[in-house]
Amino acid sequence: MAKQQGTNVMVYSETDSFMFNKTGNLIGYTSNTVTVKQGATTYVYGEHGEVKFTK
Repeated sequence: MAKQQGTNVMVYSETDSFMFNKTGNLIGYTSNTVTVKQGATTYVYGEHGEVKFTK
């Protein structure tokens, strides 16, 4: 699960444990990825906060 809190995107596990946070605007999330827009760049992060790809 991911939630927008101010300028941060907070990411939590299925058991509501905090996993990681990123600065930007939450675009969406799946069970395996979180998509965040930072300026003109969109980042797709994996389950552990690693960048999967950008566009």
